[in-house]
Amino acid sequence: MSPTISFIGAAQTVTGSKFLVSTDQVQILVDCGMFQGIKELRLQNWQPFPINPSQLDAIVITHAHLDHCGYLPRLVRQGFNGKIYLTEYTAALAKIILRDSAKIQMEDAEFAQAKGFSKHNPPLPLYTDDDAEEAIKSFVEVDFRTDFAISADSSVKFLPSGHILGAAFIELTVAGKKLLFSGDLGRPVHPVLAAPDSIPPIKYDAVIVESTYGDRIHEDSGSILADTINRTIARGGTVLIPAFAVDRTEVLLMQLKELVESKEIPTVPIFVDSPMASAALDCYRSAIAEDSPEINAEVRVDPSHDIFALANLHETQSVSDSKALNQLKRPAIIIAASGMATGGRVVHHLARLLPDSANTVILVGFQAPGTRGRSLLEGAPTVKMHGIHVAVGAEVVYLPGLSVHADQTELLSWLFDTGASYEQMFIVHGEVPAATKFAELIQAKFPGKVTIPAQGETFNV
Repeated sequence: MSPTISFIGAAQTVTGSKFLVSTDQVQILVDCGMFQGIKELRLQNWQPFPINPSQLDAIVITHAHLDHCGYLPRLVRQGFNGKIYLTEYTAALAKIILRDSAKIQMEDAEFAQAKGFSKHNPPLPLYTDDDAEEAIKSFVEVDFRTDFAISADSSVKFLPSGHILGAAFIELTVAGKKLLFSGDLGRPVHPVLAAPDSIPPIKYDAVIVESTYGDRIHEDSGSILADTINRTIARGGTVLIPAFAVDRTEVLLMQLKELVESKEIPTVPIFVDSPMASAALDCYRSAIAEDSPEINAEVRVDPSHDIFALANLHETQSVSDSKALNQLKRPAIIIAASGMATGGRVVHHLARLLPDSANTVILVGFQAPGTRGRSLLEGAPTVKMHGIHVAVGAEVVYLPGLSVHADQTELLSWLFDTGASYEQMFIVHGEVPAATKFAELIQAKFPGKVTIPAQGETFNV
């Protein structure tokens, strides 16, 4: 039986990455992410999985971001008891992210119960810390660039994608068919990580490729970042940057360090207010100290040098340390998770800082529809947090150039520059306009079938 592929998530939307590859012998799930954004999507996290999770033979994870691994504890809760294959640093980061996700969901449920603003009684978390620990027990770490058997007729190979530490694109061979999953593709130049591997120049029966930025080309945002910080400091305000704890915080710190050392911005306190981001920073520091080949050559020249070190950098850990930031009386920069302002400490900072026009919120990555970040990006006059509508008086600035996703040109180059060939292509992980534009550009180069699958559709490979 030839394999089929079912698009359970990240189909005509960016989050919730889940792709089920099936034959009569094996069922493999590629990625297991949470839906984020609009309520309609978030509610899908609560729906039963399309098949009995105990029937899955294995799960393969491309990288540790929540929209690619965050549903794992929920699937374990529903009965999955197989193995979860992922790279060394994806495992390290996913442990941090899943534990943090479970903690936030449990705290949010408790907060909603205490404040009485939930429609459910009692409010429940999607999963608990016990569910997260059960998922982590199933992790099996695999090496890059090595074929690894999953079953008698299936194998997987992870190749570095340069998106975040540990991130991979995946070759999955099932029943003699070869499938390529891009995961989230990184950029050719990253301040910390090595460039993505090239696609091997072979024939693939299908490629499943992301399109998050398939409709645009990134611009350099360094000068805009400096200008934004300078004018905020000049008016005595605070710069708040909602940032993904993994990789985006690291990229930001390196950019801020360059701006401070070149005297393009003044030295003001910089706070990383996220225990998860601090833990992720430690993973990056470990990879550098171990001279990991995932780290780019410039950084590896001196692995003993802490590239994130700043004299004015403060990493808050406790809740009391975070609350102490409420008493700041002078300009500062606060970096806090989450990147789309969907939860975590950044929500409390937004509630305090948004009404004051002296302050600035800088959005530095993709903002999914339905998130607070997207509302701010679209100019909403108020944003709802913890049951209360907060007025938006602060300046809001968007810097997509700080994204660690490949843009349109970089994606096309990765797909076509090495001479790899494809029978068919599926465009995923993008909003419909981005996916449609990217599909049009691909079709101009590619004579085969290009499909933008809908949620729940299944195709033969």
